[in-house]
Amino acid sequence: MFGFNEEQFARFGLTVGIGLFMLYMLFIVGQLAWASKAGKFGTFVIFLGLAFGMLGFVAKGLIQWLIGV
Repeated sequence: MFGFNEEQFARFGLTVGIGLFMLYMLFIVGQLAWASKAGKFGTFVIFLGLAFGMLGFVAKGLIQWLIGV
């Protein structure tokens, strides 16, 4: 597909695609926090929960890079 093999396409989707999806999730969560008038602490808690999930994804990539998979 477009000159890529399956492995290259999957790697692209898992890095760029999920990265863009995470940015979109930040936008959605920000809109929800603003629309619900969550306040500073409520917005912080919402973004903290989302950040832990993103941190896990980044840690997975870093660990895979370190062990050479």
